[in-house]
Amino acid sequence: MNTETYEIRGRQFRTKADYARGYRDNQTIERIEREVDMLDLEAVEELLTDLKRGKYHFDTLIGDDYIEEIGELADKLRVEAQAEVESSKKRKGHIKSKTDKSGATGSVSSRKRSKKFTDYDDDMQQEIIKVLKRDQLKRRVMMLILALCILGSVGYLVFYFTLYEKNDMEYTELAELKKEDVGGTVEINYEEAKDKPPVLKKYETLYQKNRRLVGWLSIPGCDIDYPVMQTSNNEYYLDHNYNQDYDKNGSLFMDKDCTPAFPNDNMIIYGHHMKSGKMFGNLNRYAKQDFWEKNPNFNFDTIYETGTYAVMYVFRSRIYAQDEIVFKYYQFIDASSADEFDSNMDAMADMSLYDTGVTAVYGDRLITLSTCDSSEDAGRFVVVAKKIS
Repeated sequence: MNTETYEIRGRQFRTKADYARGYRDNQTIERIEREVDMLDLEAVEELLTDLKRGKYHFDTLIGDDYIEEIGELADKLRVEAQAEVESSKKRKGHIKSKTDKSGATGSVSSRKRSKKFTDYDDDMQQEIIKVLKRDQLKRRVMMLILALCILGSVGYLVFYFTLYEKNDMEYTELAELKKEDVGGTVEINYEEAKDKPPVLKKYETLYQKNRRLVGWLSIPGCDIDYPVMQTSNNEYYLDHNYNQDYDKNGSLFMDKDCTPAFPNDNMIIYGHHMKSGKMFGNLNRYAKQDFWEKNPNFNFDTIYETGTYAVMYVFRSRIYAQDEIVFKYYQFIDASSADEFDSNMDAMADMSLYDTGVTAVYGDRLITLSTCDSSEDAGRFVVVAKKIS
């Protein structure tokens, strides 16, 4: 779900590490352009030769782009030089040529140009100066645009990390609002709470702050300790936090069809797989069996009751087309019979990355944690657990 990208010289990078390599390549290019006269054909051709021979090292495709750019610049300067020659021929009917040491006529397209600026008449010199000034202006504009892009990227990174720290503080404060579990419940006098069980005292303050709260998930080994939200759709909390502010990290949220007040056979919780580790960013640690062996259980409380869960299945899946006939874990919320429940268990057991030895029977209560997985298009990483207390 994370589509965060960084851009340098028209190239986009998906990770901070790739962006850092691209940034180093761009610094190399800036150093080259400070040292080389980009309006001098001889200097540009020599630079092109050095680039092709690998004199300068690049780690990203920015280097390939730059070689093509210098090749195009060299072609442009050759064309301009030739145009200057042809224009001079038309006005003068001839052009002065210098003879090299061997006596051969000098060529403006050779690597060592034999023709000097002073060989042209005043009109031609003025035309050449105009061309050079125009190209110099273009180069300055490009450098300004590049500088603004770099400044914008740096500004974005500062904003991102500031927001990151702010989110950290907010969730720490929310965790502190949970009261110590001294037991007992409290009646909430909200209209929508009618016919629902009373709320646990430990979640009273949080629930009164936001009535979309349905529980709290804690998985210490994954640095997951967040409130779980729910709305009438599965979209709002993709980009909103507990305080209902826009937040690209989103929130952990329960599937709209689940009823935490009257638990389903299987309650599904979704969350973004953030590269920062936020939300379900570290859930895929369960892909390794040795991690599960150290962290076989985790806690999920609804606002109505506490719960400890034992991990049963860990697998990778994806979002399928509506007409595909295949087990779709995200559609399993309630089973209409023991046979249907067992069929779902068998399907997940077959997909599981390893055998935990934990099983379930019809009547047990399950929870499914789901996040994005980059191993395939529309991929998902899934952890399924059974309530044991």
